[in-house]
Amino acid sequence: MTKLVVLNLGKGNLKQGFATVTAQLYNYSNPIPIQFTGSLPAAPELIELYRRWQLLYLLLHEALFPGQRWHRNVASDAEIEIDVEDITNISSVEFSNLCNNLQDKINVWLKSELFRNIDQKLRTKLDPHEEIRVILETEDNQVRRLPWHLWNFFEDYQKAVFGLSASEVDEVKQLSKHTRDKVRILAILGNSEGIDIQKDRVILEQLPATETVFLVEPQRSELDRWLWDKQGWDILFFAGHGSSQIDGEIGEIYINQTESLTIAQLKNGLKAAITRGLQLAIFNCCDGLGLVRELASLHIPQTIVMREAVPDRVAQEFLKHFLEAFVNGESCHLAMREATEKLQGLESSFACASWLPVICQNPTAMSLVLNKVGSKPPSLHSRNIIGTIFKVSIATTALIMGMRSVGILQSWELTAFDAMMRSRPDEGQDKRILLVTVTEADVRSQSAKERGGASLSDRALAQVVEKLEQFQPRVIGLDIYRENHVGAEFKNLSRLMQKSDRFFAICEVSEENKNSGVSPPPEVSKQNLGFSDVIPDSDGIIRRQILAMAPASPCNTDKSFSFQLANRYLLAEGIHSKLTTEKNWQFGNVVFKNLEENSGGYHQIDNLGHQVLLNYRSSHQPATQVTLGDVLNNKLTPDLVKNRVVLIGTTAESFHDYWSTPYSVSQSSYQQMPGVMLQAHMVSQILSAVLDHRPLLWILPKWGEFIWVWGWSLVGGIIVWQFRSWLRLGLAGVASICVLYGVSFCLLLQGAWIPLVPSILVLIVSGTSIIIYTKFKTHQK
Repeated sequence: MTKLVVLNLGKGNLKQGFATVTAQLYNYSNPIPIQFTGSLPAAPELIELYRRWQLLYLLLHEALFPGQRWHRNVASDAEIEIDVEDITNISSVEFSNLCNNLQDKINVWLKSELFRNIDQKLRTKLDPHEEIRVILETEDNQVRRLPWHLWNFFEDYQKAVFGLSASEVDEVKQLSKHTRDKVRILAILGNSEGIDIQKDRVILEQLPATETVFLVEPQRSELDRWLWDKQGWDILFFAGHGSSQIDGEIGEIYINQTESLTIAQLKNGLKAAITRGLQLAIFNCCDGLGLVRELASLHIPQTIVMREAVPDRVAQEFLKHFLEAFVNGESCHLAMREATEKLQGLESSFACASWLPVICQNPTAMSLVLNKVGSKPPSLHSRNIIGTIFKVSIATTALIMGMRSVGILQSWELTAFDAMMRSRPDEGQDKRILLVTVTEADVRSQSAKERGGASLSDRALAQVVEKLEQFQPRVIGLDIYRENHVGAEFKNLSRLMQKSDRFFAICEVSEENKNSGVSPPPEVSKQNLGFSDVIPDSDGIIRRQILAMAPASPCNTDKSFSFQLANRYLLAEGIHSKLTTEKNWQFGNVVFKNLEENSGGYHQIDNLGHQVLLNYRSSHQPATQVTLGDVLNNKLTPDLVKNRVVLIGTTAESFHDYWSTPYSVSQSSYQQMPGVMLQAHMVSQILSAVLDHRPLLWILPKWGEFIWVWGWSLVGGIIVWQFRSWLRLGLAGVASICVLYGVSFCLLLQGAWIPLVPSILVLIVSGTSIIIYTKFKTHQK
């Protein structure tokens, strides 16, 4: 956001001081300024210091460059008396000391107690990173000539630019004009005696997307005729000799070998050019402060001049750097500051080169900005573009959300969801769960005759359960199918399976024409059964957890295995489960809201029963893991088992109990997750949500998702509005997408699955649409 500071010194001068100084701070989104007041003391020493600086500036350059010709009329040198005998006494060190002294005195003056209120208020209200135009209004020519850019304020505020203004200003009233693809420049190449202005011409000719008319040493009538050109001009440029009267009231330019003109003599032609769109005048000649006063009275938006005599090389380098920055998207003021600062590189040869350029600004005009190709899109600062951004954002949001509603974006959204899930920081294992896994080695260590086709024989199961029971687990869950009766010789195992309220087993529900299901163990009661069914998404990845569903043979239970284990654990904590009136399962105070068929990035999923999104535990392993061999070899300790949920299941690859998850980068089995570990994630989700307040995954309502996506569509349009340079536009776009991803990721850590892919798409599509629309409207005019 650009800020404007108008510093009005009121009546007074450096000898008497300024009794009433007013600073007005404007924000262009608010026409009412903030105002501070103060005053400035008398500083007559600044008058003498600056006069001496002028004298030594000229003497030093003439001593160091005796053959150098200036962009200055020779007659104007009489304004400052030069004692030739003093030339021998000049040194760069003396001049440098004088410059430092002048800078110090200016800052001492502006740090005075009388001015402190203004200085402090400005620093409080302004951001060092925002563009700031500081405009001085005063009638005192000696104050206008001071190098105000040396004020420490401009060192602290790197995007602040100093400019002059007339004490009386009026808004520029321009006639309606056609929008041009190219910037029109009227370039006057005046009296070039002793100076090389052809380099100025070469610089202008190399500018892209510009239409330049060159007037070489024109007659007054020719110049006047071109100023009245009905197509209008964007920039007026003059190179040649120029001068101002010693009082600084009147400046003149030398348009050819015999004629010089004041601004008053060009007044009517200049007024016509301004009403037809003239935005900027550049006078690359000497001593232009007199020109500034007269041009300001015509209310031209921006004028750039040189405060003193300027060597050829300095004038040309300034022009080159200024135009390079200006046509590549910098505002006129920032381009001015950049070009001026780059002149410092010449100061080993041309002392105080960076002091010379001065800008005069009409405070009622915005700082001129051209886009990269040079054309001016006037609509970008109008209400029309705001309305256009609003309409385009609504249209693009409706389009993208419509595509989302029919499932076109589902695969992209799920892929992005998986990537963010994998990126979460490690949260450690759930200490309430113990995994007892049957590995390939464990399978081979059992008698094949006793084991049959199963991964775990009756004998091995009986031994495992016996060893676990002695350490008092809170729940034991057998995640291995067992359809047959326990052998008669294992009566203790059979009795435990029949009567224990903490032993749970699994079965599988049948699917019509697909799967006949798996019956439960005959010994286990219905209350201690849980179905093991899971529902992969269309890409085979498990992202959902089924808590309950209508019972179906041969697995006649309505609760999932993970539900049963977690519920039994929580009952011991005095926490009960129930169905709410909205048919959602609730454990204690935590409600597990059912997924709908079009929840989040999903489109028309099978949402049978009570399903929730599975918030996987972000850990390499969700719980402590021991093998069957570890248990049988008495490697268990009480702290591993007591009051835990113990899950027994196989990880042997030969039994193919593996599933794809968001952590499976590909579908290779070694990257998939064993079923027992998947059940551990599901149990952990319920326990952690209820006991640890770990967030469940949730989704915004449809209207909330639409507003979220629409907001990013607006961001895309605003970025295009604010940034003209393709480089800056690209950087801003990439930065916005990074911010969007970062916000979405942080929200996911809190459980919110925000529509990331639709937001990225609308940001890009809306921005692109605004670019296309703007170019189309530009070509129409």
